[in-house]
Amino acid sequence: MAKATKKAAAKKAAPKKAAAKKAAPKKAAAKKAAPAKKAAKKAAPAKKAAPKKAAKKAAPKKAAKKRTPNAAFMAPLTPSAALADVIGAKPASRPDITKKIWDYIKKNKLQDSTNKRMINADAKLKTLFGGKNQISMFDLAKIVSANVK
Repeated sequence: MAKATKKAAAKKAAPKKAAAKKAAPKKAAAKKAAPAKKAAKKAAPAKKAAPKKAAKKAAPKKAAKKRTPNAAFMAPLTPSAALADVIGAKPASRPDITKKIWDYIKKNKLQDSTNKRMINADAKLKTLFGGKNQISMFDLAKIVSANVK
């Protein structure tokens, strides 16, 4: 049995040696291919430079399209009594209402000085804000939605 195991070990070792021999030529081929790649890289940038110039000349400038607002935002809405005290009773679109509220806030200096996101309430705005002394500017859209018809 000892002879059989030696033969089996020799057979197993033989393919490993053959595989090692096969791997060696691949490395040599890779080394030979490397100089060819370098030469190809040197020639490539000269070819790439010319198409870039041609592409810049050929590209026409597009005219900017004017944005059209959604019709739902532009529909005139009737303000509630509390909102009418701040912006007036005349119907206005949602963006106009928000703009008028901000004009009132800036005119009366109601934006908080330490945190610009907070709006301080005066007597008119306190009724609009539901009795709160201060709200976040992100809550303003909710307040507008609650106070229009």
